[in-house]
Amino acid sequence: MSRVVVTRTIPEPAVAVLREVAEVEVCDQDRPLTPDELREAVRGADGVVAMLHDRIDSAFVDAAGEQLKVVANVAVGYDNVDVPAVTGRGVAVTNTPGVLTDATADLAFGLLLSVTRRLGEGERLLRSRTPWNFHLGFMLGTGLQGKTLGVYGLGGIGQAVARRARAFGMHIAYTGRRRAAQEIETELDARYLSHDELLRTADVLTLHCPLTEDTRHLIDEAALAAMKPTAILVNTSRGPVVDEKALARALAEGEIAGAALDVFEQEPQVEPGLLDLDNVALAPHLGSATTETRTAMAELAARNVAAVLAGQPPLTPVTA
Repeated sequence: MSRVVVTRTIPEPAVAVLREVAEVEVCDQDRPLTPDELREAVRGADGVVAMLHDRIDSAFVDAAGEQLKVVANVAVGYDNVDVPAVTGRGVAVTNTPGVLTDATADLAFGLLLSVTRRLGEGERLLRSRTPWNFHLGFMLGTGLQGKTLGVYGLGGIGQAVARRARAFGMHIAYTGRRRAAQEIETELDARYLSHDELLRTADVLTLHCPLTEDTRHLIDEAALAAMKPTAILVNTSRGPVVDEKALARALAEGEIAGAALDVFEQEPQVEPGLLDLDNVALAPHLGSATTETRTAMAELAARNVAAVLAGQPPLTPVTA
């Protein structure tokens, strides 16, 4: 019988899918495996269910052995996978698109409201038991109606955030590697702008792009300087898309008005300069963190493994 290794605990319904086709070994440590531990764990595996913090490369494939057929990454992004190196060895790579779109969009918009309406700051005030009194100038935030949401990457999640923004009366502009389909532009009344135009135009800039060499530090010192001083930056994509040190400086110096972050450059560490700022809303990578979504992600990964081990095409393949 085939052997499948799961590199960290996943919801039981997904494990049940795997047990129908293979012997399953779940690594139940409460932390990411070290590279050496990961390579040892997958030795002899026919399939691997991997997490976004697992580095999947030639050394990983060598350690697993020639019988390895599939690596299912429980994430939409796959910047942790050297796709050409793995698929070039005849190993299928899969991801989990689609199932986390709404959960991530909800979280992005929740973080945006948290920073624009100063919700985190207000909660910290109450929990600190600081005396307060209501008056018309107390903890004023900013509204979203009539403002422009700039979307970097109008894919599935970017579109879902834009739909939520439209319900709040916002205008939509976007940029990315390619233009969206005409029907999407029409539905969202979305304007396509260049990267530089979007930086200058957006009242809120929300990032929904994959992490690649082209997007690493996409938002750097120069990009932040080009944004409006009243602008808000939202990042629920990947941490290294933003230069966190540059962002902390820009926020502290009032170069932009605020930021809302769910992902970080050196997860689980956060740039210390961000932690003491009240104009930042922070969450510990909760974009897909609903019971329904995380279960659906794990089940999709498991079904990908089951399909490949049965000699069928993967459901959601990643290609080089």
